[in-house]
Amino acid sequence: RSRLARLRNVRDAFAADPRLIRHQGLLLVDDVLTSGGTAHACARALKAAGASRVLVLTAARTPLASR
Repeated sequence: RSRLARLRNVRDAFAADPRLIRHQGLLLVDDVLTSGGTAHACARALKAAGASRVLVLTAARTPLASR
């Protein structure tokens, strides 16, 4: 899939419970970063639920040419 298709695929796919998230600094772990769409959508959901900060840690990423 193209980067745009990947971003659209996960848009609004995630939600977080504000009672658990509010005012928390969080570390989001993603095994493989391809387009960044999943990490971005998850981080947006966490911030919308009130997270004070979201950091993303990934174990691997795909080469830029395949993004």
